[in-house]
Amino acid sequence: MTARIDPDQTPMPIFVLKERYAHIRVPFHAHRRAQLIHVSQGTLTVATRHHQWTIPPQRGVWIAPGSAHRIASATPFTLTTCYVEPERFGTQHQGIVAIDALTQALLPEIADLGADWKTPEAERLVSVLFDRLKALPDPRAGLPIASEGPVARLAKLLLNDPALQDPLSALARRTGLSERTAARHFLSEYGMSFGAWRRQLRLQTALARLGAGVSVTAAAFDVGYKDVSSFITAFRAEYGTSPGQMFRAKT
Repeated sequence: MTARIDPDQTPMPIFVLKERYAHIRVPFHAHRRAQLIHVSQGTLTVATRHHQWTIPPQRGVWIAPGSAHRIASATPFTLTTCYVEPERFGTQHQGIVAIDALTQALLPEIADLGADWKTPEAERLVSVLFDRLKALPDPRAGLPIASEGPVARLAKLLLNDPALQDPLSALARRTGLSERTAARHFLSEYGMSFGAWRRQLRLQTALARLGAGVSVTAAAFDVGYKDVSSFITAFRAEYGTSPGQMFRAKT
């Protein structure tokens, strides 16, 4: 069956695998090929050693060839992964991208071709997909994460409890830093302010909750927002749509 094929060893320059999972947790691993990890239903969290993304429907994450990454979801989701030969990946950056309707339709069609397509019709489909992949927008960097150092200890407090309301001054003290030093570390190591980082973490966590079927109101309060309108405003600014439109969620 297709699911048993090693995507790094297929003879074709592109291979698409479509799978449905009730839940998943895969530790750090790497592929020879580049990957576009796409979710059409539910959500999936993908992390490299340095960044984390939560993929909602109609989005995908590019992972560069040889880049170690892990994936996790506690709830059902539909995954379509596109494996591309390294030379076709080019100088593409890792990160999250919006997937247009045509690309989203092509991915499962090419998954149905399997790993050894040879007909002219199949080659035309694959050629169109390559063109669509090149036309995808530039990937956006994910949530920066660090594995060691003072800022990593501080970040871990919030990664473990995104709803934590403590200000930076209190969190910094818990990790042996001054507020000013902690703020400087976030800017220098993560490239964003502490407030922007915390907001992105909360929104990623909310995505996973919404993907699990939690209402917009519950998701907002679960990640630390004090009112739903502020959450919806932040969500729309980050993702270009409201949570209700993205998930057709209950309010």
